[in-house]
Amino acid sequence: MSRFQDSKNILLHLNLLRVWNLFLLRSSYYLSRILKREISFGYPASLSIEPTTACNLGCPECPSGLKQFTRPTGKIDLNLHQNMLEQVKQSVFYINYYFQGEPFLHPQFLELIKQAKQAKIYTSTSTNAHFIDQQKAEEIVESGLDRLIISIDGLTQETYEQYRVHGNLEKVILASKELVSAKRKLQSTTPHLIFQFLAVKPNEHEIPQVFELANEIGIDEVRIKTAQLYDYEHGNSLMPENEKYSRYIRQKDGTYKIKGSPGNHCWRMWSGSVFTWDGKVVPCCFDKDAKHVLGDITTDPFQSIWKSHKYRAFRQAILINRQEIDICKNCSEGTQVWS
Repeated sequence: MSRFQDSKNILLHLNLLRVWNLFLLRSSYYLSRILKREISFGYPASLSIEPTTACNLGCPECPSGLKQFTRPTGKIDLNLHQNMLEQVKQSVFYINYYFQGEPFLHPQFLELIKQAKQAKIYTSTSTNAHFIDQQKAEEIVESGLDRLIISIDGLTQETYEQYRVHGNLEKVILASKELVSAKRKLQSTTPHLIFQFLAVKPNEHEIPQVFELANEIGIDEVRIKTAQLYDYEHGNSLMPENEKYSRYIRQKDGTYKIKGSPGNHCWRMWSGSVFTWDGKVVPCCFDKDAKHVLGDITTDPFQSIWKSHKYRAFRQAILINRQEIDICKNCSEGTQVWS
């Protein structure tokens, strides 16, 4: 399925109520930027929901893979997930089932997708593809999942495992082939399959080849993603030599800074939210360890959390001085960083 068809599929999950909500979100976002005062009409149009914090890999820039979380490891309960959907389905038309962890380590992950599809919501997820065989590939297609991002950060095992520590490239390629085969067998245009290549120094020379491999297998799209690095000010061994592929730029004094000027605004804080596996509500995907919990959906209705003083104060803080917020300092939102 082409990018155009995938975009069309997203739009097909809109209805009049969801379109009106988008208008309210955009209006309040721009009013907030102009007036420098938090105004929030409407409710989120998109969500990230975390199936699990568990992961089988040990990627060097990932707190989940490095087992560095201070929050507990676990998996979302189906009843809690259904409760989430009931509370947000009028406004939300897009859910990314990924935050931290490997989604397919959740034994009932595809049940989450089926529940969301019953609510007529576009669904997406990201995977390292180590748990997808022929049977699972067919189950994925049958679940109705709309988009599947496959992380493939190298085209030789030696290159791949320098970032995807403990990973097996052969499993990723085989899983990709099984998914393409399952789509053809079941005559399905979904899920839209994306190869996501995280550009780092060890693999940047292989970027042209990933497009060739995707074409050979039948993958729908390739995305080259810039890497978020935690220790970047004085350079980093993972930082690409070609600045086109880097989220950071070298300054005259030899230190590095994130490209662009983020500014005191962030559309994500109006358009979406993130739910952890145990029901905590955090502002965005950069709050990986859930340090800024804005509410708990197991004890309070989400609409109350979204309009709460705590949530509104966080948005206001972004409008005043975004760079004072720890999770915003290494964020590329609004900087037009190439990815």
